[in-house]
Amino acid sequence: MKTYLLALSFIISAKFNAMAQLPELQTVPHVDVKKYAGKWYEIASFPQIFQKGCHCTIAEYTMTDKGYLIVENRCNRDSINGKQSYIKGKAFVEKNSGNAKLKVKFFFLFRAKYWIIDLADDYSYAVVSHPNRKYLWILSRIPKMSDTVYQQILSRLKEKRFDLAKLQMTEQI
Repeated sequence: MKTYLLALSFIISAKFNAMAQLPELQTVPHVDVKKYAGKWYEIASFPQIFQKGCHCTIAEYTMTDKGYLIVENRCNRDSINGKQSYIKGKAFVEKNSGNAKLKVKFFFLFRAKYWIIDLADDYSYAVVSHPNRKYLWILSRIPKMSDTVYQQILSRLKEKRFDLAKLQMTEQI
């Protein structure tokens, strides 16, 4: 039993040490929320249980007159022609974040940090994560992203110390 506890404490300690060595994740300095609004196609992401079986994933953001964004996520389940799945939520900009940090709320109490960590000058692509680096989405205004742009994004994500082995391409039509 002592050996098991010692091994478990070593694993936990190693995990916390590895996390402590990561530099703090930085967002882009400023986001024009009106330009950010609109339709985004998911190009790649870290797989999440709530997106299991999703193909052709799309997120659409609509600015409200109340100062928050309506978030509508859609995907086709189990194949590109599968039944469409849909969820609607709200996104609130964090004060003093240059509009690059949002809190997205789905359901009544669930709120998630949504940080824009890379963004094209022309808003043609965006990269979104969480400060713990366990979530990652590469988004584009069009269903297919050029390989050159994709590789440039991956290079910057490596510099930010993301585990790109977990990244999976999203099938789009």
